[in-house]
Amino acid sequence: MLDDKALDRILRNARTHNGWLPKPVTDDQLRAIHDLAKWGPTSANSQPARFVFVRTKEGKEKLRPALSAGNTEKTMSAPVTAIVAYDSQFYEHLPKHFPHDQTAIHWFKGAGKEEVASTTAFRNGTLQGAYLIIAARALGLDCGAMSGFNNAVVDENFFPDGRFKTNFLCNIGYGDVSKIFARSPRMNFDDACTLA
Repeated sequence: MLDDKALDRILRNARTHNGWLPKPVTDDQLRAIHDLAKWGPTSANSQPARFVFVRTKEGKEKLRPALSAGNTEKTMSAPVTAIVAYDSQFYEHLPKHFPHDQTAIHWFKGAGKEEVASTTAFRNGTLQGAYLIIAARALGLDCGAMSGFNNAVVDENFFPDGRFKTNFLCNIGYGDVSKIFARSPRMNFDDACTLA
């Protein structure tokens, strides 16, 4: 079992950050985040998530028109903004990623299977986005995941061929603790859970 310090770092004391210190995030750190997050489970080892780590001024300007007013400043000032997307044709990789069942590609590919493929890609890509947040926190970085943007604009600017679809954005860096909100309450076990 992880000790309390580790649990505090990745969940209990971790916060959604809205402001950032002027400290860069390196390529090696981004690789380390992915190299840790990739081990999280997905259905049939489908691994549909695709990540674009936006760091340059040009990349941030491509994001700007998609951002809501409340998300613009914090995104433009973040060292990195991860576009958490999913591959709508993830199943093409199943022969390699799920090698013990070479028929798995046919669970998702073909006429009438579009809905199950889309649902699987979105669900498991979302899981992988959560693993990315936990990995970044575990490696000493802070995150600010968000909706509040126009998916179609991000897709048009970053994924024009239509294969990848944006799920959510996540700013990554070293958070400015002076800009976080007071901790909001969480539901307790009896309100959120049922034993059956």
